[in-house]
Amino acid sequence: MSKFRKKDKGELPAISTASLPDIVFMLLFFFMVATVMRDSSLMIENILPSADQVEKLKKDRTVFIFAGKPSSQYKQFGTEPRIQFNDAFIAVEDVKPSVLQAISELNEELQSKVVIGLKVDKKTNAGLVSDIKQELRKANALKVMYIANVKTE
Repeated sequence: MSKFRKKDKGELPAISTASLPDIVFMLLFFFMVATVMRDSSLMIENILPSADQVEKLKKDRTVFIFAGKPSSQYKQFGTEPRIQFNDAFIAVEDVKPSVLQAISELNEELQSKVVIGLKVDKKTNAGLVSDIKQELRKANALKVMYIANVKTE
């Protein structure tokens, strides 16, 4: 009498993989956009000093110079504080040509607005910082900022 009958136990239908390439490319695109590439790897110990008044500037017009003693991976360079520019240790007399080259690689409208960021370890002596500043004056890079951590109380 009834027209309804129980279905036989059949196999489950196959999962459609038609949208799988779309999902993969969407994830790939997301990670390509969201990932930040590191400019340079840090070769020195860099524990920044803390400051009360900190102001954030745009990174597109900033050239960074690091100073501090070499990290444990680079002990072959000694224990005295060194200057790191990009991915290499440089001497004090190489600061001027390195900075001038980095400035020339920027866009023309940013070259006059470039700011030199000094990321100096808090245990580095002031003599090295003074020498770096003298070389920056010779390069006519007069806009200098010191990078510091925000003081927490």
